[in-house]
Amino acid sequence: MKKVYFGIKYHSDNRNRELIEQFEAKFKALGWSSYCVVRDLEKWGDQHFEPDTIMADTFAKIDGSDLVVIDVSEKGIGLGIEAGYARAKGIPLVVTLKEGVEVSTTVLGTADRVIHYNDVADIDFSRY
Repeated sequence: MKKVYFGIKYHSDNRNRELIEQFEAKFKALGWSSYCVVRDLEKWGDQHFEPDTIMADTFAKIDGSDLVVIDVSEKGIGLGIEAGYARAKGIPLVVTLKEGVEVSTTVLGTADRVIHYNDVADIDFSRY
C-alpha cells in the first residue's frame, strides 16, 4: 500500500475539512493510506502540540512516505517547508492547486508534478 503525506493550509476552525476529506477519499479510492497533520495528529483541533513537536512529526511522516502531495491553493509557510523537505529527501512531490490560484514559483519549482484542478474528484494521481 502506497503511503502518502498530504499537506494543506491549517485553519483552526477546520474550514477546509471537506477539502481534506475529498483528498482522503481520492487516496483511499486508489488503495493508498494517507497522513495529514490536522486530521491525524491534531485530531481536527482536539489535540494541541508545540510547533517543534508538529514539525518533528511532519518530517518523520514525510520520511516514511512514498509520495508527498502538497495542496497550495492557499499560501502557507509550512507548506513550502514540507515541499522543500520532501524534495531534499528525494521523495516524489506532487503540488496541487485550484485553477486560477497564483502560487510561488519556488514551490512549483520543487515539484515533480503540478496539478491544477477545479474538483478534487478530477485529479489523476494514477501515474504515482
